[in-house]
Amino acid sequence: MKRIVILGAGTAGTIMANRLRKKYKREVGSGDFQITVVDLDDRHIYQPGLLFIPFGTYEPSDTIGTRRSELPAEVGYIQQRIDRVMPEENRVYLEDDSVIDYDVLIVATGSRVVPEETEGLTGAGWGEKMFEFYTQEGAEALAPAMREFKGGNLVLNVTEMPIKCPIAPLEFVFLSDAFFTKRGIRDKVNITLVTPLDGAFTRPLAASAFGNLLEEKGISIVTEFNTGAVDGPNGKLISYDDKTVDFDLLVSVPVHMGAEFVERSPGLGDDMNWVLTDPNTLQSKVKPNIFCIGDATNLATSKAGSVAHFESEILEENIGHFIKEEPLAPAFDGHANCFIETGFNKAVLIDFNYDVEPLPGKFPFPHVGPLSLLRESRLNHVGKMAFKWVYWNMLLPGREIPGVKAQMALRGKHNLAQYTGGQPV
Repeated sequence: MKRIVILGAGTAGTIMANRLRKKYKREVGSGDFQITVVDLDDRHIYQPGLLFIPFGTYEPSDTIGTRRSELPAEVGYIQQRIDRVMPEENRVYLEDDSVIDYDVLIVATGSRVVPEETEGLTGAGWGEKMFEFYTQEGAEALAPAMREFKGGNLVLNVTEMPIKCPIAPLEFVFLSDAFFTKRGIRDKVNITLVTPLDGAFTRPLAASAFGNLLEEKGISIVTEFNTGAVDGPNGKLISYDDKTVDFDLLVSVPVHMGAEFVERSPGLGDDMNWVLTDPNTLQSKVKPNIFCIGDATNLATSKAGSVAHFESEILEENIGHFIKEEPLAPAFDGHANCFIETGFNKAVLIDFNYDVEPLPGKFPFPHVGPLSLLRESRLNHVGKMAFKWVYWNMLLPGREIPGVKAQMALRGKHNLAQYTGGQPV
């Protein structure tokens, strides 16, 4: 019997459980294959929806489902904390001292926020004028603070990269501009994005486009700010080189790390607990029968649900190759695809990979669209809001999304001179 164990029942783990159950339906039914998923609880959070809770667009109940209900009945689910993985033993040890043996292991345990890693952030003022929206509890706590804010300096601070959903900080400041405009107090609110990056985004063309949008909306940006500490009582962000930014309301994007058990698992991860992963095959660096997907990897691509979706197609095939003792396909190209809410029922869509930055053009169908890339539009906003349905009904079940492929397509994009001599492709 082949035993496939998936650690994590979030977006990536659930997609893989559903895809593998369909791929090996006959083998699972006959008992030749066993698929088991492990996670701590039975609460599945729709993480893209957390952004909307502070603005009242979503209620907290709109972002919560159950893990078990998203997994096939034939897939086993163990609700327990993971203590460690022992690669040389092909075993997972759980906190209750039970042990799971595996033939193939998939690590899909995502990322976690660790605000306590920043000096002073969880001290005086935490939960009063200092918040985060990357957890369900944090987003819910921030909502009344946004409703009750009467003016002053609103600061969104990205403490350190990488973070999951790296476009969410931009979305938050854009939505804040619209939120306070609708409340009639925008002229009383100074909105500032404080980031360790040298621009509004990691890629030059998109950084320029978003930088222009920030300027149009009167949102300030402070770049190359490496947060060292937070002085809650005096409302100050302090960088490692002693620069300061004043705030009346701080929305922090805290330090992100991989799952805690990775640190206790020999050779599995780096010093931030990201799993060391081959960027193209998604095989771990520690042992051939361990794979990784989603936010848990150390890959140089976005930690986002779209990436997990694209990776899952490649990983499904590579697990099949591994089981058949065939060479793995180095097919993942770092493809990421994200809607960025810009306020007032508009959004921007970007599509990029390891090598090619976000470019203007059409998506998902070349030259037809109907969505426009790197351009603000109401139709992109419709796409963003429709993604919730797509998430629960297509992405999690591991279904194909029409026109959207695992590898990034250049056709339909107006490419830069360094790629195509400035001609559309």
